[in-house]
Amino acid sequence: MDVQDLLFFLAVTASTMEVSLQGPDQHRLYVDLMSRYNPLVRPISNDSHTLTVNFGLSLMQIMDVDEKNQVLTTNIWLRMYWYDNYLQWDPSQYGDVNAVRLPYDLIWKPDILLYNSADERFDASFHTNILVNSSGTCSYLPPGIFKSICYIDVRWFPFDVQRCELKFGSWTHGGFSLDLKMMEADITSYTPNGEWDLVEIPGRINQRSYDCCKETYPDITYTIVMRRRTVFYGLNLLLPCILISTLALLVFLLPADSGEKISLGITVLLSLTVFMLLVAEIMPATSDSVPLIAQYFATTMVIVGFSVIATVLVLRYHHHDPDGSKMPKWTRVILLEWCAWLLRMRRPGEDRVRSASHNKAQQSSPTSMELSPGAPASQSTNGMQWLESLHYSTTAASPDSGGRYGQPVGRTSEDEVLLPTSHSCSVGSIESELAKILDEIRHIGKHFPDQDKDKSVCNEWKFAASVIDRLCLVVFSLFTIFCTIGILMSAPNFVEAISKDFFN
Repeated sequence: MDVQDLLFFLAVTASTMEVSLQGPDQHRLYVDLMSRYNPLVRPISNDSHTLTVNFGLSLMQIMDVDEKNQVLTTNIWLRMYWYDNYLQWDPSQYGDVNAVRLPYDLIWKPDILLYNSADERFDASFHTNILVNSSGTCSYLPPGIFKSICYIDVRWFPFDVQRCELKFGSWTHGGFSLDLKMMEADITSYTPNGEWDLVEIPGRINQRSYDCCKETYPDITYTIVMRRRTVFYGLNLLLPCILISTLALLVFLLPADSGEKISLGITVLLSLTVFMLLVAEIMPATSDSVPLIAQYFATTMVIVGFSVIATVLVLRYHHHDPDGSKMPKWTRVILLEWCAWLLRMRRPGEDRVRSASHNKAQQSSPTSMELSPGAPASQSTNGMQWLESLHYSTTAASPDSGGRYGQPVGRTSEDEVLLPTSHSCSVGSIESELAKILDEIRHIGKHFPDQDKDKSVCNEWKFAASVIDRLCLVVFSLFTIFCTIGILMSAPNFVEAISKDFFN
């Protein structure tokens, strides 16, 4: 823009302000200031001197923290103040005009940019007019939506505290020509964020040397320290995970005959997998650190996985084939004796067996074992012995033994022929029936001890399965409690986050 264009611009500006009593004076002031001003020249009286720029910012809002792309979006108003030696005037000569507002491209301004910008335009600030007073002090306050690169450390998510840096500095001026003075960050107009609490914004001045130049390049770095609010993640991620891990313990309380132990364990495992996928969608794909909540989910999944394996072992013990291998001695000693005693468990019917043994010991005394002379055979011997004696006596009295069964004296020869024949037929049929009954009783007598033995073996395996169930319930409960407390409380600000977010 040449001088004529500048004068034309000032004339148009002055013509639009005819309602002001100071319009002619401002017009004359604009003409006098711009007629001898060159925006390319650094506004200082001596070129060997350093121009000092006071720099600061006002944080209006934390708009977004993109953990996956590691980008921080903020609404910031920049504040830059410097002294322009060529923009001075005496207000009394210009109708007491103390300040003018000049477009940013008509006068010199520092080329201060955000070094770690992630915006596609790089410079995201909105260029406004520069306020200049009569002493030559320039005030430049451009607002903007700044996207900056920020390394998001998700190690303690969701109890994390993030530190995002905003590095500002001149792009072309070194420390010999431009010096930066830091001002404190202003947060008086800050709008709170629903996910993040602003802790502080400290700043520091850095002096950095580059290979291209001997002089150092100063920059001002503000660090936005913010703490994540954990109410949302606690209610939507942590609490369901704790409840699901608690449901995994119910696997050891279900009876083995219900047929739902494995189904419950697999369902809990799938539920945890769904929640872990939700966390993976939020977190960045990095291997630098594993989020705290991911560690907790992984540990819970391992616990549930081992609970399913333990449930398979319990079902294998519970449904063990009695005709299969016998229980090893070390298993019987460890499970049925040591663990059962430690868990205060008793076998089903153990008290009844003890009372029956006690009553049997009382009945086996000499006084109770005496039988009366006229007692029936069933009270002195068992049924099998009685049937064997009956079979023996019947066999001994048969006609084939050489005697005559019940033959009276003085019978005729006809009677001697007919009577033994009919009697031998009846005795033979009785003998065969008794033999069949005796075989059946022997088979039953042999089958019942085997059945009792198989039932005893099955009960032994089932009791071992119950002991494993109870032992796993205790062990997994303690392990779940310790892992939950240990992992979650390992976060540095766990107590602070819980006290501020859940109890305020």
